[in-house]
Amino acid sequence: MTQKSASGRWSDLGRRITSAAILLGIGLVLALSTGVTLRLFMSCFVALTFWELANMTGWRHPSMHDTPFGRSRPMVLAGLAGVALMIALSDFSLWVLPILAIPILAGLPGAISRDRLTYAVFGMAILLVGYGLVGMREEFGLPFVLWLIGAVFLSDILGYFAGKYFGGPKFWPAVSPKKTWSGTIAGWVGGVILGTLIWLSGHGDPALIWVTPMIIFAGQMGDIAESWLKRRAGVKDSSNLIPGHGGFMDRFDAVSGAVLLVLLISLVMQIPQLVF
Repeated sequence: MTQKSASGRWSDLGRRITSAAILLGIGLVLALSTGVTLRLFMSCFVALTFWELANMTGWRHPSMHDTPFGRSRPMVLAGLAGVALMIALSDFSLWVLPILAIPILAGLPGAISRDRLTYAVFGMAILLVGYGLVGMREEFGLPFVLWLIGAVFLSDILGYFAGKYFGGPKFWPAVSPKKTWSGTIAGWVGGVILGTLIWLSGHGDPALIWVTPMIIFAGQMGDIAESWLKRRAGVKDSSNLIPGHGGFMDRFDAVSGAVLLVLLISLVMQIPQLVF
């Protein structure tokens, strides 16, 4: 009986490993791409993610079908998001940023009334993540992007195993019933250790010791935010674009939260440098 219970505890380990491999694979493609290839890749990624958001915030409701584009609107919005980001990435200056508002404004009439603010906030977040990732890759280099993705990956792994092994109180049961405080704290501790090791090895600033766990916390909040969105939409996954593993929002929600925090930090202080 005990053995069966233990086996059940780890029954989703294979799915988690596959999900992590997908995350790392896409993340590495993103990190190793440059120039036009990087911009095309990110624009396509944002378009697919925007399609998932449009579906979750309106397509099930009659009001969505009364719009000029009818049922095709999520696909149209996806195309607008991808093109808007591609244009914005052509010139990293403030004048291009209003272009990112085009798919937001175009999609508001089709979103159901209760989800219009949700659509706008999540939509702008998706676009800023795409814009920010390209900017970080080109301004701070490959080591920075690998640190960002690596920190999120480390948090996910530590959170999973600590949560399964130690259990305990849930972090936010109303939104994400599987997450525990033990897993959440394990991610923070892992962030402190990762930041300390990078600094001691001479490859980064001492600020990484406290910035890395902050990045991890932001990633955890990104995960929570996407869980809230799916619960609000009444769906298990953001889509089935990755067969058996949900959609792109499911795989990159934590990375998105981390990127948004880096963008916020960059407004008030210098971003920690990494050199390899």
